[in-house]
Amino acid sequence: MNAALQAVALQWQARALPAIVVEVVDARGSVPREAGTRMLVGARDAHGTIGGGHLELQAIEHARALLRGEPLRREQRIALGPTLGQCCGGALTLRYRTLAESAPAAWPAAPPRFTLQLYGAGHVGRAIVRLLADIDCRVQWIDEREHEFAGAASAPHIERVCVEPVDAEVALAPAGAFYLVLTHDHALDMAITEAILRRGDFGFLGLIGSRTKRARFVHRFEARGIAADTLARLTCPIGVPGIAGKEPAVIALAAVAQLLQCASKASRQAMRATVCAG
Repeated sequence: MNAALQAVALQWQARALPAIVVEVVDARGSVPREAGTRMLVGARDAHGTIGGGHLELQAIEHARALLRGEPLRREQRIALGPTLGQCCGGALTLRYRTLAESAPAAWPAAPPRFTLQLYGAGHVGRAIVRLLADIDCRVQWIDEREHEFAGAASAPHIERVCVEPVDAEVALAPAGAFYLVLTHDHALDMAITEAILRRGDFGFLGLIGSRTKRARFVHRFEARGIAADTLARLTCPIGVPGIAGKEPAVIALAAVAQLLQCASKASRQAMRATVCAG
């Protein structure tokens, strides 16, 4: 469940706006979204997505017809190929309920794709936060400079933390957390990164900078006794390979893609481990 969609649904409910919640309650085969996915449809606006395309257009039309009082079915079983002519070979069931019936406050929270400590509220940090606003994750956005947060938008699942010293926050993260270190100061980057490396239980550790910066940092960390296998897991530069550009938005896109890539890999490994244990 998308936290941003839930927030909009709760706002609409508080304002008593008429709306229909479209939910995928069953999904089989190749389908654009999984069971539990929701979309909020009002007379003029729609939030969230059940997969786009003709499926979504038809669902919005159906929901708005229900809002107008037309006596239509509240549940649809749709085979995407035969019914809609889409190339997906799967089938799904859509359920239509009024916003009040749907009880958005009780929507189950999906497990976050990852938990991230994001250090730095500069241009790249802001760009990353904008991208993460619509992704189910849990973020602590940390900076010692409170004024850097001014005017920056963030979603309910993104917590702003203004504290000093910031590297003390490392100890509060859960095991397996992801970290991105992109502060305004190399010495601060060094202190935060060293604290994370000494924990050792990180799922991902990304440090903004060049290969030269990585080499200098690694040399210092080696001198301070940090093991080579731990240092090998430090990612610097950040971002999926092959994306050129130093603009904050480009760096942010590459970095968020890398986080999602890493989270998906961890999820597949956990699933395989569960199957093997069973």
